[in-house]
Amino acid sequence: MASLVSSPFTLPKSKIENLSSISQKHRLLHSFLPKKPNSKNTQKKFKCAAIVGNGLFTQTTQEVRRVVPENPMGLPTVKIVYVVLEAQYQSSLTAAVQELNRTGELASYEVVGYLVEELRDVNAYKSFCKDLEDANIFIGSLIFVEELALKVKAAVEKERDRMDAVLVFPSMPEVMRLNKLGSFSMAQLGQSKSPFFQLFKKNKSSSSAGFADSMLKLVQTLPKVLKYLPSDKAQDARMYILSLQFWLGGSPDNLGNFLKMVSGSYVPALKGMKMEYSDPVLFLDTGIWHPLAPRMYDDVKEYLNWYDTRRDTNESLKSKDAPIIGLILQRSHIVTGDESHYVAVIMEMEARGAKVIPIFAGGLDFSGPVEKYFIDPVTKKPMINSVVSLTGFALVGGPARQDHPRAIEALMKLDVPYIVALPLVFQTTEEWLNSTLGLHPIQVALQVALPELDGGMEPIIFAGRDPRTGKSHALHKRVEQLCTRAINWGKLRRKTKTEKRVAITVFSFPPDKGNVGTAAYLNVFASIYSVLKELKNDGYFVENLPETAEALIEDVIHDKEAQFNSPNLNIAYKMGVREYQKLTTYSTALEENWGKPPGNLNSDGENLLVYGKQYGNVFIGVQPTFGYEGDPMRLLFSKSASPHHGFAAYYSYVEKIFKADAVLHFGTHGSLEFMPGKQVGMSDACFPDSLIGNIPNVYYYAANNPSEATIAKRRSYANTISYLTPPAENAGLYKGLKQLGELISSYQSLKDSGRGAQIVSSIVSTARQCNLDKDVDLPEDGAELSASERDLVVGKVYSKIMEIESRLLPCGLHVIGEPPSAMEAVATLVNIAALDRPEEGIFSLPTILSQTLGREIEDVYRGSDKGILKDVELLKQITEASRGAVYSFVEQSTNEKGQVVGVGNKLTSILGFGINEPWVKYLSDTKFYRADREKLRILFQFLGECLKLIVADNELGSLKQALEGKYVEPGPGGDPIRNPKVLPTGKNIHALDPQSIPTTAAMQSAMVVVDRLLERQKADTGGKYPETVALVLWGTDNIKTYGESLAQVMWMIGVKPVADTIGRVNRVEIVSLEELGRPRVDVVVNCSGVFRDLFINQMNLLDRAVKMVAELDEPEDMNYVRKHALEQAKTLGVEVREAASRIFSNASGSYSSNVNLAVENSTWNDEKQLQDMYLSRKSFAFDSDAPGVGMTEKRKIFEMALSTADATFQNLDSSEISLTDVSHYFDSDPTNLVQGLRKDGKKPSAYIADTTTANAQVRTLSETVRLDARTKLLNPKWYEGMLSSGYEGVREIEKRLTNTVGWSATSGQVDNWVYEEANTTFVQDEEMLNRLMSTNPNSFRKLVQTFLEANGRGYWETSEENIERLKQLYSEVEDKIEGVDR
Repeated sequence: MASLVSSPFTLPKSKIENLSSISQKHRLLHSFLPKKPNSKNTQKKFKCAAIVGNGLFTQTTQEVRRVVPENPMGLPTVKIVYVVLEAQYQSSLTAAVQELNRTGELASYEVVGYLVEELRDVNAYKSFCKDLEDANIFIGSLIFVEELALKVKAAVEKERDRMDAVLVFPSMPEVMRLNKLGSFSMAQLGQSKSPFFQLFKKNKSSSSAGFADSMLKLVQTLPKVLKYLPSDKAQDARMYILSLQFWLGGSPDNLGNFLKMVSGSYVPALKGMKMEYSDPVLFLDTGIWHPLAPRMYDDVKEYLNWYDTRRDTNESLKSKDAPIIGLILQRSHIVTGDESHYVAVIMEMEARGAKVIPIFAGGLDFSGPVEKYFIDPVTKKPMINSVVSLTGFALVGGPARQDHPRAIEALMKLDVPYIVALPLVFQTTEEWLNSTLGLHPIQVALQVALPELDGGMEPIIFAGRDPRTGKSHALHKRVEQLCTRAINWGKLRRKTKTEKRVAITVFSFPPDKGNVGTAAYLNVFASIYSVLKELKNDGYFVENLPETAEALIEDVIHDKEAQFNSPNLNIAYKMGVREYQKLTTYSTALEENWGKPPGNLNSDGENLLVYGKQYGNVFIGVQPTFGYEGDPMRLLFSKSASPHHGFAAYYSYVEKIFKADAVLHFGTHGSLEFMPGKQVGMSDACFPDSLIGNIPNVYYYAANNPSEATIAKRRSYANTISYLTPPAENAGLYKGLKQLGELISSYQSLKDSGRGAQIVSSIVSTARQCNLDKDVDLPEDGAELSASERDLVVGKVYSKIMEIESRLLPCGLHVIGEPPSAMEAVATLVNIAALDRPEEGIFSLPTILSQTLGREIEDVYRGSDKGILKDVELLKQITEASRGAVYSFVEQSTNEKGQVVGVGNKLTSILGFGINEPWVKYLSDTKFYRADREKLRILFQFLGECLKLIVADNELGSLKQALEGKYVEPGPGGDPIRNPKVLPTGKNIHALDPQSIPTTAAMQSAMVVVDRLLERQKADTGGKYPETVALVLWGTDNIKTYGESLAQVMWMIGVKPVADTIGRVNRVEIVSLEELGRPRVDVVVNCSGVFRDLFINQMNLLDRAVKMVAELDEPEDMNYVRKHALEQAKTLGVEVREAASRIFSNASGSYSSNVNLAVENSTWNDEKQLQDMYLSRKSFAFDSDAPGVGMTEKRKIFEMALSTADATFQNLDSSEISLTDVSHYFDSDPTNLVQGLRKDGKKPSAYIADTTTANAQVRTLSETVRLDARTKLLNPKWYEGMLSSGYEGVREIEKRLTNTVGWSATSGQVDNWVYEEANTTFVQDEEMLNRLMSTNPNSFRKLVQTFLEANGRGYWETSEENIERLKQLYSEVEDKIEGVDR
């Protein structure tokens, strides 16, 4: 059906041959390209184009929008230049001008139009300025990208006074101020005196969508009022409003009359001539539109009456059981006649048996029309099963300011799945297909990131743009997929629970035998068990469910000794090769990487094997892994391989044989969303898109990982539901560290007696036994110390053990649907209370307590860091008082079972009763009894709200909503301590507006950290600044901290971000050397693949900033960026700008350096091989001079830049994830690599900034690894917490040890004692050894293997006995696994 109504789309022959596909293989050749019969090129391989044209995203030019009149009559010519955001006005305006020229008697018209995005191109901008020189009229609309808005302003300003009329419709204030129509001007826009804007004052609501709507209402009423006002001013204002009416009317007739009105009234050559024009033809502002309907409807009942009497449809479409899909359209596309892509979607939906209600709005606020047309006014229930917005914009506010709370309110009332698909705006179809990045970054920011904040899902590109006419056309494969997926989401609402089939998918990373069911911080099988019980109680058909979660593990993996690559997992299905090829249309595309099916992964040599187990209508399946983890050669490839046949067979089984109504991916995270393909806005040749097919995808994701959750949303179309990370606790002290704490207490009470010196000598020797001598400068044994020196030694040791004791760590693993008890929430609340929140007027508890004693908390932190004994002691007292006060508050709000009860009521009864407030009561017995009660009250009111959120539980509730085809409320992901709005979990997790970072607060924090980093480096290197710092940018960290590490890069090179009037950051300004007070430090930035996908605009910003700094005329000893760029440009024979490439990442569609995979799977020979992986995978640069090209390999520049690094640097920003918890950190660490590249062979300093607490620290990497080992791996509180989770807990312990070996491999910064102590804890303790071996023998075998590997690779020196014992253990555990009884 769709093909009948879509506008034809053809490309010149030469262009087709240049088309590329993302993965350099013959693929489905994008089914929406014209087919060429018997073409010789059918076997042509596609590969990425080199830099095309101007290197920008769009190669279109203004010439396709230029109309020059023939004008044989010598009539006066009116020249019009216009700039618009989208191209839908192009064909309408062109038609209007051609018609005016055909019938014109009084004037002829020349017109030329620019898309705002084209103005990035130097030549296009020159041509624009030249066109303005003889223009009579300038028109601008929807100019909301600041850097381009400023270019428009600069060019138009020069000519404004000379031009006859300047008309700017809703845009940024800077551009709106250019308006001029006779005496009407908006030069004072934004100032209180502006008379025109007084009119809006009454109507102006808080959001700019409200503002745009009031403007529309005025547009309807004002011309009538102004008509009767005599003054010229009023008439000119009326003309402006009429112009806006004509423009919003958009049809060729309206635009023709608009041009006649403006030129007849304001062009001097036409003054006095009677230029006849008609009034604007007005369309409904909001309504329902269908291409076959006789008119637009304002009443949904009338529309449905027409729908049910249609003669062109089959009976099934009129049946009461037909699914109904709501569509949201942009009015401007309908009125300008650029609506063929909308028609295609409507026809495709109907061809698939779904009714449609397509609504539109003329303004930027769709929340009203959504409620008016989609919700039954009587029952208040939705009339539709799912809704698809085809505008691409946020529901309220379009490209300007958004009002997300208002959007969410409307969508919660509607309560159906909300899909936001998008038409290409800034690229033509061909440019998008050619791009490895996929969708243009500005469009990603406006039309993917912002709708996600409303809870929008599935950013499928359904329409392309013709380079010649600018018109949109449907992309048929994409339209088919969009419609099928929307109907499938709708079916979840209509099917009964007993009918619904759900495929729960678990992961296995790395593919070792004890790893089935891996997910960050989640006890996967206990969680699945609780989900299955809940679904069964709720009416889903779940049968033969085992008695316990442990029995469920046995069932799925057959036995815990399941070997992954032999069929010991339970086999759910054997798929023959023929069946596989029939079900998997893209299977030939996998052969380039994996050969013919079945291959040797997930296969028995004849069939492809699907592992898992079915329980009634629920299937629990094991997602295959990437497949190349064990192959060192494949790990070296700079681009990732396609999925293997077994991976594809798994998803074909789930969709086409098991026939799942929904797939539930269980926990953070699998590999589907990280398969090769475009970054955002995939084509049907992208693997994540092919794999997920048409199955609605629900995905449990850790609340603290919004960045990877966003990748899952965009690349696997997931509805991501957040789960809580386990409640944090303080690490506490144990063994020798505990003894040290007791010795220090004795010293404080006895230091002035004769025993002081003796106790200090015990403290020093115990500190040595605890290996603290690396962290604290200890005196020689028996050294004579003065009283103040003794105090300093004790202060430093005390400060160190306090740092260990108070470090937060998540204990155990979370189970879905089990919120923490109130007491488990105490440590989290204490840490929430430890941060000042100036924007909310909340003082932190440490601030309030230190001020009671006339001190500032910052000074106390600094003194404690230096080891000043009285400050260390004071900080300890503040910490203990904070814990006590919060504990007393929580205790009041809990029942005997430890559950929080009626926090709200309790708070009301507690607050305001002065001395009876539990925290006041508690503090009255401490030295802080005079603490400011009002500040405490405000703080505890906030903590009460936080407590309610921590113990609330909606993880199971949201899952059931998603499976019932309802709307899941969106919410931010991140660190609940910094941002309690992350709670409660069970929200559809989203990131943030990528253009909103870094914030001012983030910049201030960044300046503190960078200054401390440079101070620390100077102290360690005899007063020298580092010339270059190599650092990493992570996606999640920048979301949690609102761009702190991004801001650190800016401050190192000496620039500051500049926000525009809407608060978006698209520019930087240079900070002078005087203000900076030091040299500009060069940087080599390694962006994670996730950061690259989410923040490509910010990579663009950083690259522009570095190049700007490299071109400054400054002395080289004060500008190391310039110094190195000049040297590198000379050596490589390139321009300085190219040599100044410093922003690197993976190739598009690839993630990680693979060093982590090599380490986890022990598939590497030596460190040189790991370094080669890093260089080959991470040497792709982003170039702001050619952003459309995406990531380009620049290995030589990358190596040269790294060879100048004096320091490497990473950030830790939240307590849940530290250096050895995940493999990402060492995967991105270039410390040893830099040493190999440096001419002097010197190892760079390696630093870690720790901003997990209010007292930000910069430590060396080795200090941080030691701190991590003491608080996690070697800490009984941590490992016992893990072991309480059983099978999964053993794996968590093994993972920490493997990641520690990773740090030895990339940096050499792990002390020998860490391995020695770990061996003592887990191997030499017989009881512990037996627990590990019986709970998860596979993970225990990996643990033993890792110890042997650490020794074999030279990272751990130990006794022969230890090694012999480990070898013997290895063969014992092997025998146990294989069932051999010796």
